[in-house]
Amino acid sequence: MTTGQPKRSALSERTRTPIQVAALAVGAVFLLVGILGFIPGITTNYDQLSFAGHHSGALLLGVFNVSVLHNLVHLAFGVAGLVLSRTFSGARGFLIGSGIIYAVLWIYGLVIDQQSSANFVPVNTADNWLHILLAVLMLLLGATLGRSEARGTAIR
Repeated sequence: MTTGQPKRSALSERTRTPIQVAALAVGAVFLLVGILGFIPGITTNYDQLSFAGHHSGALLLGVFNVSVLHNLVHLAFGVAGLVLSRTFSGARGFLIGSGIIYAVLWIYGLVIDQQSSANFVPVNTADNWLHILLAVLMLLLGATLGRSEARGTAIR
């Protein structure tokens, strides 16, 4: 029996709330940045890329200090964002939790001596500015878009 209406697939019935879209986008950017950190040319001084530590001279986009560990952290945040964006609470948790982690990382970058072994991530001044910007952005997205689960946009 048909009702005259086209049959909809389960995929077209799914909706994503704005916070899920934001978490998905943030996760995708982190994933991209993690991949770019392993590409010579996009990462300058690629021959100086070390696993971890302040002695890694590799610079993503010629600005941001990176290491293999730093790139792996970006990839992990990217995967987490993609996976957690599947639900409202997961997306909210990802954005707020990641925002807190990046705020802590910003403070860490301010208090350590960048030329010491404590700078194992590694971070430089450009990273510190980016970390506080990311912290504020993710916390704002998590707090403002995480108020209500009611509105969603259909995935088509």
